[in-house]
Amino acid sequence: MGNIAICNAGSSNIKLSIFENTHASNTLKPIAKIKLAQDNNTMANVLAWFDKNSDETTLLAIGHRVVHGGEKYAKPVRISEEVLQGLDALVKLAPLHQPHSLKLIRALQKHWPNVAQFACFDTAFHATQSWVSQAMPLPKAITDAGMRRYGFHGLSYEYIASELPRVLQEKAWVKIVVAHLGNGASLCALVNGKSVASTMGFSALDGLMMGTRSGSIDPGVLLYLLQVLKMSTSQISAMLYNESGLLGVSGISHDMQVLLNSTDPFAAKAIELFVYRVVCEIGAMAAAMGGIDALVFTAGIGEHAAAIRERVCQGCAWLGAVLDNQANNTDQEQLHLPSSTLPLLMLPTNEEKMIALHTQACLFS
Repeated sequence: MGNIAICNAGSSNIKLSIFENTHASNTLKPIAKIKLAQDNNTMANVLAWFDKNSDETTLLAIGHRVVHGGEKYAKPVRISEEVLQGLDALVKLAPLHQPHSLKLIRALQKHWPNVAQFACFDTAFHATQSWVSQAMPLPKAITDAGMRRYGFHGLSYEYIASELPRVLQEKAWVKIVVAHLGNGASLCALVNGKSVASTMGFSALDGLMMGTRSGSIDPGVLLYLLQVLKMSTSQISAMLYNESGLLGVSGISHDMQVLLNSTDPFAAKAIELFVYRVVCEIGAMAAAMGGIDALVFTAGIGEHAAAIRERVCQGCAWLGAVLDNQANNTDQEQLHLPSSTLPLLMLPTNEEKMIALHTQACLFS
């Protein structure tokens, strides 16, 4: 027996978990968890929490969520100095997330130098996508240098895919759209449990409108900002990552619950645009698969904002979606009425458990 620690470092917070590993049954039991805000004292708080809940004699390994694995890392990997250098080179592709993960990895290396650490990548699940799903219509010299659609939120989608057989039974192995709606938001098209398309592409800026991120915009807008408004690249980056999305449109907050409770007309506009973009991209995911057999909501907004689920389902009526309002308002797993030809589900995601399972498999393989 022993413990496996999990670190999920996001742009605004760090989720820490400890799972008890039982060798005899190869099971994982969650025994402690916490969510800490990203601030100047975060690292000290992380180390203090781990010291309180585990120690080097009982800790078998530490698993990390790392957002970007690039072209090289399509499966979990044990962290070495060579791996860290490779992940450092990918910081420019995920500047909002990657630095936090790498800082935490290095701090834990110093704190517990004898404990193995493993990286699990948000991009890895999408490695099953075809060339055409990943390709960009750019000059070959550019795409040969690694410019392609990587996709993100892969650990969340992988967990949901593992849950689908329990909920949908034989229908789990058909065409599913999963809506990971949170401060970061994306959609994934699953066929037979594998990723075939996603709304996020080269970066975590792409696709849906998010809490503070713009999602997809006309690249001509960026040229205009550079050439006409004379904005610097750092100003544009700050705007796209931190000042756009729900916050930018509403001028109030990036928090969907705050906007739903607001009477400000710009809060309503931000919600309307968010839902519109989600509905349009669900159609795109269905087109990529040649159909859709179920729609699954997950993540912060997807799990807790019944009003957003209701509006999205109304926009998907043309796909056969008929929402059960009572089930939706009580956050049930199955959200559809019997008359719905499109099953509607709400499944809580669990990235930490997925990381723990990968870490366990790597440790004992």
